[in-house]
Amino acid sequence: MANVIFYEKPGCASNAKQKALLIASGHQVDARDLLKEPWSASSLRPYFGAKPVHEWFNAASPRVKSGEVKPGAVNPQEAIMMMILDPGLIRRPLMRIGDHCEAGFDPASVNRWIGLKSEAEEISDRCAMDAA
Repeated sequence: MANVIFYEKPGCASNAKQKALLIASGHQVDARDLLKEPWSASSLRPYFGAKPVHEWFNAASPRVKSGEVKPGAVNPQEAIMMMILDPGLIRRPLMRIGDHCEAGFDPASVNRWIGLKSEAEEISDRCAMDAA
């Protein structure tokens, strides 16, 4: 069992399903509001690890969907600053267990990391509310 600090967008149906799966898998979830967290470069950057910068962004963000923000055209420092100013740009959820941090919810990756029940079939990091 892991204690997962889980940064979510309140009201996001996908985040609710992700939390439910973690709890059903025996993990404790400490849910926090991603949008209200006082992010800094040093607190946010570890969640993205070695992922390419464009994968740091929430593809469903209105600013990304409209083309105002072009995730493939910014460097890591610019991306972090944009996300600090507008946390809605951050791919979610952000999850931390101890010193290990992850952005997004890929069930296979989460399963390898901490273990999940087998019902992880259709749960991803795409917010159903954002897709609408």
